[in-house]
Amino acid sequence: MTQANAFYAQSGGVTAVINATACGLIETARRESARMGTVFAGRNGILGALNEELIDTSLESDTAIAALRHTPGGAFGSCRYKLRSIEESERQYRRLIDVFAAHDIRYFFYNGGGDSQDTAHKVSLIGERLGYPITAIGIPKTVDNDLPFTDSCPGFGSVAKYVAISTREAALDVASMSETSTKVFVLEVMGRHAGWIAAASGLAQEKRGDAPHIILLPEVPFDEERFLRRVREVVERRGYCVIVASEGARYASGEFVADAGGKDAFGHTQLGGVAPVIADRVRARWGYKYHWAVADYLQRSARHIASAVDVEQAYALGQAAVEFALAGRNAVMPTIKRLSDAPYRWTIGEAPLARVANVERKMPKSHISADGFGITAKARRYLAPLIEGEAPPPYRNGLPDYVRLDNRLTAKKLAAFEI
Repeated sequence: MTQANAFYAQSGGVTAVINATACGLIETARRESARMGTVFAGRNGILGALNEELIDTSLESDTAIAALRHTPGGAFGSCRYKLRSIEESERQYRRLIDVFAAHDIRYFFYNGGGDSQDTAHKVSLIGERLGYPITAIGIPKTVDNDLPFTDSCPGFGSVAKYVAISTREAALDVASMSETSTKVFVLEVMGRHAGWIAAASGLAQEKRGDAPHIILLPEVPFDEERFLRRVREVVERRGYCVIVASEGARYASGEFVADAGGKDAFGHTQLGGVAPVIADRVRARWGYKYHWAVADYLQRSARHIASAVDVEQAYALGQAAVEFALAGRNAVMPTIKRLSDAPYRWTIGEAPLARVANVERKMPKSHISADGFGITAKARRYLAPLIEGEAPPPYRNGLPDYVRLDNRLTAKKLAAFEI
């Protein structure tokens, strides 16, 4: 008799280390082949389950799976698709159970942020409601670092490292030309509601006066006049000003500084780019020459500069997900539990999905400087260990040697389903 199979899928925005989690999960499942059968990966996240597009990962070599540990992006495809409540869309949940039953899938692993943890929780509930034995485990992943109950989220440490390094390097460039050229540089980073990524740029500072000189966080209401005065003060004192702005910077009213109108597939406000807005207001008031940049996908895909700690934690959470499932834990998410800052030590914990789903963890006030434009020593103690260590990928012909899986689909057994 074959062992029950597993379904794994990646959801939402991908990261430099989400494939390391997939690697940890698949390698652990292979070692536990006496208790867990084939790991099917959803093609493009949960859509792969609804469309019965199941990638048979057993057809990939051990070498290819191992290479996922150093490959960015989402190896199986991801999606921004949020399942509605069970009451609103029971037919979709029934479809999931039908697909799982057809392929003898009894383990469900969903790798993503808050919305994804909500989906994993709903799958556990529908399994109970329909009497189908499915063990659902949510696996944390988000560059925004905004999931509750876990000390950090895989993907964040590498983005934090990229942003801190980019801030320091760009500042050296601007400083060298500021006498006759650019005086203000604005770097826009991700972070819709939580400013963890922008805050990480503060790690670039070695001594007082170093860049970034101003950090704009979603947690601190944007006061344009106060901001413009600070820019002028910094330029007059330092000769140039480096600003790092969260895409989610907002006014006291709650309105985003760069609200582009419209919503994304998760129902989130579509943002239009805060860096050019901020830079243009500085130019209009003070006339300074400026440049701006948007880190965008570069910050979350930069595997070549990933944090070794982040890679290790991403892998460990994939491994823990399989161990939790085989131990009979259901509707839970493995977490990172910090034991100490210096030396940095951590272990694996767990949190119930019912408490994780759709909850955002923002930066606490104790991490934000009194003037609202920087970070505190406490924030630095929290952030610094997460960017430690280098884990470069192998290189070939001067470029990172990343893997592309075959991603062969298993044969369908059910009729087509209209999503």
